[in-house]
Amino acid sequence: MLQLVQLRWIAVGGQVATIAFVQFGLGVALPLAPMAAVVAALVALNLSFLARLRWRRSVSHVELFLTLAFDASALTAQLYLSGGATNPFAFLFLLHVTLAAVLLQPWATWTIAAVTVVALTFLVFFNRPLMLPAEWDWSLPDLQIAGMLICFALDAGLLAVFVARISKNLRERDLRLAAMRQRAAEEEHIVRMGLLASGAAHELGTPLATLDVILSDWRRMPKLAKDKDLAAEIADMQEEVRRCKTIVTGILMSAGEARGEAPAATTVRRFLEEIVADRRSARAGAEIELLDRFGEDVAIVSDSALKQVIGNVVDNAVEAPSAWVGVEASREGEALMLTVRDAGPGFAPEILRGLGKPYVSSKGKPGGGLGLFLVVNVVRKLGGVVEARNRPEGGAAVSLTLPLEALAVHGGRQDAA
Repeated sequence: MLQLVQLRWIAVGGQVATIAFVQFGLGVALPLAPMAAVVAALVALNLSFLARLRWRRSVSHVELFLTLAFDASALTAQLYLSGGATNPFAFLFLLHVTLAAVLLQPWATWTIAAVTVVALTFLVFFNRPLMLPAEWDWSLPDLQIAGMLICFALDAGLLAVFVARISKNLRERDLRLAAMRQRAAEEEHIVRMGLLASGAAHELGTPLATLDVILSDWRRMPKLAKDKDLAAEIADMQEEVRRCKTIVTGILMSAGEARGEAPAATTVRRFLEEIVADRRSARAGAEIELLDRFGEDVAIVSDSALKQVIGNVVDNAVEAPSAWVGVEASREGEALMLTVRDAGPGFAPEILRGLGKPYVSSKGKPGGGLGLFLVVNVVRKLGGVVEARNRPEGGAAVSLTLPLEALAVHGGRQDAA
């Protein structure tokens, strides 16, 4: 519609210039009042559409059809007042048919084509003939040939510019629709994964609890307690089992199946410190450094899904392999900027190209490549953006940009799970 509004402004300017040139430059008497009324109607239509597009951006197919039909009617009125079918600018009807073919559905395109044919037929029999000055050296055919040349150049230029721009808009719309379909497919995949994860969590809960009880009994057995090395290993095993239970509980909470535990209020700094501390305990051999450049702390909700995906990014950095991982937090306006860097070999080109797609992994494990897929989708649900790149000095960097409003305690955040 904006393209049509721009085209209509060109039509208004062209009509005003042509009327002024013919009336005052060539001395041909024109009915200025009715012709000015048609120009005013085009200006009023443009202004009304510009005002309408300020409060409602979507435009229906019927509106486009009626707009093109109005433009064809306005051209018919101007041609009727200036010679009818003998006016060389009658070829501008082809511009309306071309635009209709690009923008409208088949029935509407054929209707516009029929309207232009009927209008041109009407102009053959009914029109106000042009009265040329008696002292003119030019004949009417000479004037028509000159007008046809100008009209052809105008038609060709407008078609080349505006049809190309409209086609570009249509291609961009198709790309947006394809992206939306891709996102819908990814979200359906996440739903299936969530169902499988919650089912597995139910099944794992009982055996993990049993293992925890058995290991507690072993730690109290005198024979095993005397062996300090064995007792330490049992304690490590029990700690890992409890860690698994915590992960299972987090899955059930994300699925909405755990009761009695409301989302906890925390702050950005405390939230990140908990994630880094948890990863340090799980990855004892790696140096994980928290670089806090966030500034004044902000209250947020401790989201288990977000905590899991950030931990996932840190785990991937450690497994790069990299002995050092840096987690940098900063603030950009009203957004949290979180960057995880490592000193590993960096991302393979196919990983960067397929960022956010499932099962794109360099590890070669069946079912691998879901980590970054989940990260991208959870962050996107919160209105954020994920970017991955290779560092010039070596290693990789993954940046998460999260709007603070989506994490705020009283903000309108969506459920990332």
